[in-house]
Amino acid sequence: MGINTLVEEVDICVVGAGHAGCEAALACARLGLDTVIFTVSVDSIALMPCNPNIGGSSKGHIVREIDALGGEMGKNIDKTFIQSKMLNVSKGPAVHSLRAQADKSEYSRSMRMVLENQEHLTIKQAEVTELLWEECSSENDTNVNKRIVGLKTYTGTTYLCKAVVLCTGTYLKARCLTGEAITYTGPNGLQPANYLTDSLVNMGIEVRRFKTGTPARMDRRSLDFSKMEEQKGDDPIVPFSFSSDPDAIQKEQVSCYLTYTNEETHKIIRDNLDRSPIYAGVIEGTGPRYCPSIEDKVVKFSDKERHQVFIEPEGLYTNEMYVSGMSSSLPEDVQLKMYRTVPGMENCKIVKNAYAIEYDCINPRQLYATLRFKNILGLYAGGQFNGSSGYEEAAGQGLIAGINAALSCLGKDEIVLDRSEAYIGVLIDDLVTKDNFEPYRMMTSRAEYRLLLRQDNADMRLRPIGHNIGLITDEEYEKFLEKKSLIEKEIDRIKSINIGAAKENQDILVSLGSSPLGKSTSLAELLCRPELTYDSIAPFDINRPSLPKAVIDEVEIEVKYEGYIDRQLRQVEQFKRMEKKLIPSDIDYDDIDSLRLEARQKLKSIKPVSVGQASRISGVSPSDISVLLVYLSSRGSEK
Repeated sequence: MGINTLVEEVDICVVGAGHAGCEAALACARLGLDTVIFTVSVDSIALMPCNPNIGGSSKGHIVREIDALGGEMGKNIDKTFIQSKMLNVSKGPAVHSLRAQADKSEYSRSMRMVLENQEHLTIKQAEVTELLWEECSSENDTNVNKRIVGLKTYTGTTYLCKAVVLCTGTYLKARCLTGEAITYTGPNGLQPANYLTDSLVNMGIEVRRFKTGTPARMDRRSLDFSKMEEQKGDDPIVPFSFSSDPDAIQKEQVSCYLTYTNEETHKIIRDNLDRSPIYAGVIEGTGPRYCPSIEDKVVKFSDKERHQVFIEPEGLYTNEMYVSGMSSSLPEDVQLKMYRTVPGMENCKIVKNAYAIEYDCINPRQLYATLRFKNILGLYAGGQFNGSSGYEEAAGQGLIAGINAALSCLGKDEIVLDRSEAYIGVLIDDLVTKDNFEPYRMMTSRAEYRLLLRQDNADMRLRPIGHNIGLITDEEYEKFLEKKSLIEKEIDRIKSINIGAAKENQDILVSLGSSPLGKSTSLAELLCRPELTYDSIAPFDINRPSLPKAVIDEVEIEVKYEGYIDRQLRQVEQFKRMEKKLIPSDIDYDDIDSLRLEARQKLKSIKPVSVGQASRISGVSPSDISVLLVYLSSRGSEK
């Protein structure tokens, strides 16, 4: 690094231009802050180094929430998808989740164009090597001992700023492993970031090592799809973004294909485990439990005779096909032998080898739920840098980190989404509160209020927050209010209309596979029957208004599940009461004699901001919470 006296002044610096960095930078710039986003390569903006899709189970919920708050991911996938499907439609609405195959080159190109044309935002290709800070203290937060003042790049340029958002993804001291071959690169052969970790450690930030991986890419021409099961997209297509016109996104879709591993595949893997970096002890980092390599699947699920393999196109203008379900770090010769045992892949040709990638990230318990470091003013973090996995989880965190960095610079109160408001809230709360020793992946089972946090009502939950922040325009908000009004009026209307037990009504019900009426019943009560839908009860509703499908879907869900929804709302009230019991930042847990030693250690380490958060810390028991409540009550009475 040479001598460079160039100094730039901006409001906010965002380090990394993956899915987290893009959302963070756009949020900051859209809120009027002069923002620069750093990337090791402008060609890697919004890169999809692994699976070429957006959404999926629970992840689709997060994309909808990002959109409802004013983020970009939903809009961008609506412009660049090549296949779309709603998952879990045979189950209840709480787990319905949209998933779209992306044209990955177009997705990246489209997002880059959005960033390039965003006012107040500058893209800078440069490696950030050092954070600049000064000692300080805060009257409002006794944990604070540092303040960010800027950063330096590899070429020596200094950027002075009010806040930094770290979204480094899998680039910090990254290395890729394919069998015995190790290359010191970031994903997709891109340049790693080798210097920033040392600066973080020097600041006292706890760094850990994680690992993830990706499967091989195949030449489409070498595959025999006649031996696979074709997987087609939905008709009609449902958009991700609440701002997208459903009619405008209908298009011809590209098929994916399903095939399976077999015992021959598994034998090749077992015979070569000693050559896998995962099992040979070469890999230092911890891998994701819920997105395992094919080696892990064969070892940990030895009773399974086969595993699903989805063959997915990487885009419209390439013959590369993604082999979903067969992530691996085995040597190239073993990979080829293994893949060629799968039906339809007997003559496959590998375009890109599968590999595992190791990288530095942080222990996210160093963060508040605002995603600011507890002891450092102006330093925020989002994405895989926080120990998560997945594009969607990264984007959700990046959006919140960017929003809060901007709000802080503007002198406004930062936002926190709690577990009852959003999947993003569950994600962040889990990261900053619980012990996470592997890359965190969102699942619907993690959300205890999932019936309230459906993907269809993300706008109802979060659009007002996005508008209040300033990321949702007045025009978008007016459309939301109109939709909300239509839903409320239609629910009230069908609750007010009663039908009697006349013979013609009974005949219609029988024809629909439903039982006859015993007495006069409202249309809403009729809709509660599991075998009936809003459309099927139309014969009883001669004055039915013409409504958009999104409104009809919301009406049907709200009416059908009203009892369950009310019960969860009561649970949320109890949850909110605990969240509102705040813990002062200057509390000394050593003063609370009745606390168990383990609880005292965990509370001192994590520094929860509320009794609710404290109750979710592993190692803190209900009796510890009772002791804490008594202490806080006595402390309050003393004051």
